[in-house]
This record gives sequence, C-alpha cells and structure tokens, in this order.
Amino acid sequence: MEYASVRLETIGVIRSPHVDPAGMPIQPSAAVGVQGRIELDPRFEAGLRDIDGFSHLWLLYWLHQVKSSQLTVVPFLDRQEHGIFATRAPPRPNPIGLSLVRLMRREGNCLLVENLDVLDGTPLLDIKPYVPAFDSTSDARIGWFAGKLEDLGQARADARFAR
Repeated sequence: MEYASVRLETIGVIRSPHVDPAGMPIQPSAAVGVQGRIELDPRFEAGLRDIDGFSHLWLLYWLHQVKSSQLTVVPFLDRQEHGIFATRAPPRPNPIGLSLVRLMRREGNCLLVENLDVLDGTPLLDIKPYVPAFDSTSDARIGWFAGKLEDLGQARADARFAR
C-alpha cells in the first residue's frame, strides 16, 4: 500500500512565556493560569467569526524544535519505555501537538488564551472549538497513565526531545 504525503500551511504562531522546552508544563492541565496569545495570520481572520462563544479551544501545532522521531520513548511521566503512539511525547513521525486552552478573549486576528503548555514561537496548524458532547467520554481507559497523573502538576519537560 502506498501512503500519501501531505502539505501543511501554518495559520499563525503561538506566543507564550515558555522560551525553552526545559521546565515547561507537559500538559495544559499542568499549566493552569499560564497565559499566551495566538497570532493568526490576517488572511485567516474571517475564520475566527463566532469563536467568542466558546470557552475552550483545541490548538493543533507543529512541534518545531523536535528534530528526530522515535518509535519508542520513555515519556516525562514514566520511567518505562512505551510506543510513541501510546504517549504524548514530542518525537513523533509527524510532530503535531494538541492542547486544550481556555479562550479569554479575541482581539482582531489574535486570541488571548490561558492554560498554555506550548513553546513560544510554535507554528499553529489549526484551531477547533472544544465541544464536551464531542470531546469527552465517560468510559475512557487511560492505559499506562493510570497511577501516573498525581505528579502531573509538578512534572516538567526537559530538552531531551528538542534540538
């Protein structure tokens, strides 16, 4: 079977107080209150119409400091190796990140957000509204993450997957 290649266009940039991967929160739930700004390319501003009605947004972005991929990793919350697709670790074949942020307000082509766990200058690929009826399920299993989430608030990234 032949697999197609794809071409992506960034739609903007994410601005945050995180300038180095080392020490960053590793998930939005560990970045409560961290504020940032989404600067959308003005060509896409019309796409923000009606976004003000949503409290939370999914951001999809390119993990631009990841320089290689790995099929197995020891993720930040564990000491054991796991397959990359069973983790949220950065060195993926397609280094696409996903974060759920709280929308504070819109200012023209910019969005002010909080709970941001993203590196400053990260290229933005897409924005999608968070809709609990679509995005939440009560019967989810969390695999090896079970028993690991108590330390999430203290867990921080390091530079092992960057550069």
